[in-house]
Amino acid sequence: MRYEVSDAGKGAFSVFFTQCASFLEHQEEMERLKGRSNAQTLFGMKNIPSDSHIRSLLDPISPNYLEPMYRLVFERLEAAGILDMFRSHARSLLIALDGTEYFSSSKIDCPNCSHRQLANGKTNYYHSVLTPVIVQANNEHVISLEPEFIMPQDGHEKQDCEIEAGKRWLLTHGKYYAGYKTTILGDDLYSRQPFCQAVQDAKMHFILVCKEDSHPQLYESVAFLDRQGVLGKYQKRYWNGKYGEIYTYRYANQMPVRGGSDALLVNWVELTITHEETGEIIYKNAFVTDFEVLETTVEAIARDGRARWKIENENNNILKTKGYHLEHNFGHGEQFLSSLLLSLNLLAFLFHTVMGLVDKKYRLLRQVLRKRRKFFQHVETLLEYLLFDSWDALFSFMCRGLELDTG
Repeated sequence: MRYEVSDAGKGAFSVFFTQCASFLEHQEEMERLKGRSNAQTLFGMKNIPSDSHIRSLLDPISPNYLEPMYRLVFERLEAAGILDMFRSHARSLLIALDGTEYFSSSKIDCPNCSHRQLANGKTNYYHSVLTPVIVQANNEHVISLEPEFIMPQDGHEKQDCEIEAGKRWLLTHGKYYAGYKTTILGDDLYSRQPFCQAVQDAKMHFILVCKEDSHPQLYESVAFLDRQGVLGKYQKRYWNGKYGEIYTYRYANQMPVRGGSDALLVNWVELTITHEETGEIIYKNAFVTDFEVLETTVEAIARDGRARWKIENENNNILKTKGYHLEHNFGHGEQFLSSLLLSLNLLAFLFHTVMGLVDKKYRLLRQVLRKRRKFFQHVETLLEYLLFDSWDALFSFMCRGLELDTG
């Protein structure tokens, strides 16, 4: 039988979406017994390729072909007013950037692998990717955007890196997302002049972690203003339910991000949180931004800067530990297979997020079943034995079985 690339793509996606490695095997058996399968009704597949067929058909396909899906989802969320729930300081959407590895081997490699020398003399081959997501402080959801793969670039002798990938992402997607008023978040790696300038060139804002040891000239200026008694300071007490916390803010505007007459001028915010009774420092960090920092805005800017950690906790860690198995080698291939499968996995995570935001039955089931893995175990079992014409039919069946009121 001749299989189509679309069936291979939908087949791979179905495994990530259902979080069931044997989903296609179950559907082959269902089709043999019933003449139809959930692979057809729920994922639109015509035929079910084998794992080897899926890998061979998908290997030549660049993950760039999947990029329009991210904008389609983004625009649908915008039209539905969902993105308004994610807006932060100055009505901006916060886009956090961070890189993560998703493949590593000392034996398997391809032309798109990065590499490093290990202490034992062996070469380690790996794949990594920049995974931008929309985040918001105190919001458990993150919305995935187009990934940018960190991989060898034509015409470049130096090995690709996270910052260069970030610049490429801005060049490719910055203009589009800037139209929706967006702010880039990143760790200290990003708060150097070239990247800050690239963000501004893309007509976006930035709030980036800024450490003292990597920005000596900026912190010399901060120390000078402090000695002169003109450094901005603001303090506020919060009760966390157990004890008081003192939030101390220091801030300044128009500070050079580096030395030299051509240094970009940025605004600086530092937040220190201390235990009210013991004086113990609970948290301390600082950020550079192009937003003007005033006593009336410093809390919001620091809050948004701190939201950067959500790309690690609510995105990368979930992808690695909550059923998506980001670091598992699903197939490496000779060209694009590894990166394409990673993209399909990210899309599955995005679709799960969207369903949690817009589908009442899905959201109710996730709340009642609590653990993500338990929910997908229920889905896996039902799809193995029963045929459903739609996802709504599946979720309605589950709600009835659990005697849930869907209103």
